[in-house]
Amino acid sequence: MTRRAPLVAIVVALVAVAGCAANHAPALPPPTATPHFPDFVFPAIPGQIANPAIGALHELGWQWLQAGDAKAAERNFTAALRQSPGFYPSEAGLGYAALARRDNKEAASHFDRALAASPSYAPALAGRGEALLALGQRDQALTSFEAAVAANPQLSALRSRIEVLRFRGLQDDVDAARKAAEAGRLQDARTLYERTIAASPDSPFLYRELAIVEKREGNLPRALEHAEKAAALNAAEPRNFTTIGEIYEAQSEYGKALDAYASAIALEPSEALESKVDDLRARAAFAAMPQEYRGIESSPTVTRAQLAALFGVRLEDLLKRAPRSNSIVITDTRGSWAAPWILSTARAGIMEVYPNHTFLPNAVARRGDLAQAASQVLSLIAASNPRVAASLKNARGRFADISPGHLSYHAASVVVETGVMTPTADGSFQLSRPVTGQEAVAAVNKLVELSGRQSR
Repeated sequence: MTRRAPLVAIVVALVAVAGCAANHAPALPPPTATPHFPDFVFPAIPGQIANPAIGALHELGWQWLQAGDAKAAERNFTAALRQSPGFYPSEAGLGYAALARRDNKEAASHFDRALAASPSYAPALAGRGEALLALGQRDQALTSFEAAVAANPQLSALRSRIEVLRFRGLQDDVDAARKAAEAGRLQDARTLYERTIAASPDSPFLYRELAIVEKREGNLPRALEHAEKAAALNAAEPRNFTTIGEIYEAQSEYGKALDAYASAIALEPSEALESKVDDLRARAAFAAMPQEYRGIESSPTVTRAQLAALFGVRLEDLLKRAPRSNSIVITDTRGSWAAPWILSTARAGIMEVYPNHTFLPNAVARRGDLAQAASQVLSLIAASNPRVAASLKNARGRFADISPGHLSYHAASVVVETGVMTPTADGSFQLSRPVTGQEAVAAVNKLVELSGRQSR
């Protein structure tokens, strides 16, 4: 992007303007095969804004600059400006000479003066971009370079500079956005991501990372919108679908979340994600259950219907394999929300149907009821688990309120021996005390663990 005028023409013009003899001709720069500043844009003289002699001084200044002598270049540019104070190409020349001396602030001032005279003068715009970049003003430098190319599309070398600056700017903004998110400055992170997206609207990872920030902010609709945009731009990236799944999960839309996770797993199998899917299926099943079931764990007492539902839902596979009695008759569970589980636990012999064919689904369950039902489940587990079988055989509990001859002694002993239930602090079992929801859930979870199956 440099230019050298014929030296003979320069000398002739300078001699003419000075009115001097040939032996007083100005010194010429030494011949140089390689310009010192090949990236500098020569401040060409547009039209007929100066006479040939001023143009010759300007050309000579440029030759000195490319020869590596910024001081000599400045003398010539300054001489041209003395003769024509509005000659903005030499003002730009002084800017480039200051750049050569690494005086970037002075360079920017010269370029600004040149642009004040001609706002679309491409060489000054390009030089101003160089000065601003050296001063650390990346965004302003990029704007100046872009304006230079718009003014003179032939400055093709600047296009690569512009692309590099855009990329660096985007990377810097992304890094800053990530740091802001890590520090909890979510609004700052969102602003930075929105700015990078405006500059690079086809980058899917930007939409995904913005969606994650918006999810943390609690703006789930916007988060979903941006996550889906990321997936639309890159349907081969599993993280896009994982993010969609996490947003749906936060909205308790478990079916849609499972679909999104399935898409992610299809693209890239993941044990962690598959485990998450299993857990989510259980949560989805739980969410679909009646309120009477969902409220068990927080309830101060549980009914026999709730206890039957706990066993029937969480130990479904075990109950299906148990010997079944199809002759069970129950007369008081029609219309009960827990009727299917009452029937399955009764047929498997887990919970008792009274001699008058009633189950009393709304009766409060006692610790003795839980111990009896849990001991029946342990017997089913023991059929395929020798360690549990040994625990049942060796169970010899000591309770302050139950003697070995009591009908519930064996049940209380085995549930304590296996860790399904615990006695009270004073060593009693308290068969008649109502079972709390927390106790019931903990006991069934332990049974699930002993059965070797995942709790739901």
